[in-house]
Amino acid sequence: MSSVKVESTVKVGAVIGEGPVWEESDQTLLFVDIGGKKIHRWSPATNQIQSVETSDMVGFVVPRKSGGYVAGVGRSIVAVDWSTQAMTPLLELDSDKPNNRLNDGKVDPIGRLVAGTMGREVRPAELERKQGSLFSVDPDLKWKKHLSQVDISNGMDWSLDQRTFFYIDSLALSVDAFDYDITTGQLGNRRVIYRMEEGEGLPDGMTLDAEGRLWVACYNGGRVINIDPVTGVRLRTVSLPATKTTSCCFGGPDFSDLYVTSASLGLSQSEKESQVEAGNIFKVTGLGVKGRPSWFFSG
Repeated sequence: MSSVKVESTVKVGAVIGEGPVWEESDQTLLFVDIGGKKIHRWSPATNQIQSVETSDMVGFVVPRKSGGYVAGVGRSIVAVDWSTQAMTPLLELDSDKPNNRLNDGKVDPIGRLVAGTMGREVRPAELERKQGSLFSVDPDLKWKKHLSQVDISNGMDWSLDQRTFFYIDSLALSVDAFDYDITTGQLGNRRVIYRMEEGEGLPDGMTLDAEGRLWVACYNGGRVINIDPVTGVRLRTVSLPATKTTSCCFGGPDFSDLYVTSASLGLSQSEKESQVEAGNIFKVTGLGVKGRPSWFFSG
């Protein structure tokens, strides 16, 4: 087996780095800094970072089929024109909860956006509980609420056969699965497929590899864990030099590199001194597995 290597690759020092998406066409990494209110694009070829500022906390950004991106800014889904840096509001979610904001979001295999909300944090992972929801947004911008009473709506992905939706509500300390109807986006039959163990931290963002297994970033755990969603067994653990690991995605020319985002917010002074790379993005190589391309929002 090849040896696993971890490098601090994107030295951005994010407040809360999150939501990495590999853009295959441009060979660039797209990600957000929630607390820094920025959307970033990083090119491995040039090692340059391009950035766009947002008016509020930005929970996620995804490519849009018609060009540009769609992002979750505050409680609004907005269209992002990268060339002009213009942002056009498309719709608002949780309009009855002004203290909420959008967090993680991802596009399903047919171009539907799924995104979740949460209450705004007083301190990292400290917030008014059960305020969040999980929504889907169709290409025509009609939306549907699937879950309520969510604490911190976080990681999501779909099984290779598109019949299962994997989902994380971080404070529940579990990775859950739902039956998924790809035609309607309906969820059913919720069950726990993995319960976090002592010392693993909070489950945060996640991604699926080409073998159908999950890679879950563990906030306050300084690691990414690899889970078999069928057996519920943890297969591997990759340790990172930053405790507040937040999310991950596969990228690179053949999708064999795992990019892991991290946060610097909430570290004590001594932790900042010992974790000088906190807030950067780490590249993990030598895993011997590959990811798959991300999907575009069809709206």
